Amino acid sequence: MAMAHDNSNKAPSDAVKSLKEEKKVQRRTDAESELDEALEDTFPASDPVSATRPGNAPDDDKRKS
Repeated sequence: MAMAHDNSNKAPSDAVKSLKEEKKVQRRTDAESELDEALEDTFPASDPVSATRPGNAPDDDKRKS
């Protein structure tokens, strides 16, 4: 019966480090793209740009109570 290898004490490989760095850069790029798109969508409005999305409005039935 083969024993499972315990890799918990090993440092991540160069490939794993590279992949993690690439994902971090991609997340940053995605956030910048969303902000750029928001700026383009609101220009030349005087309201400030918000990078957050509004939540859902409460149901009408809940407001009547």
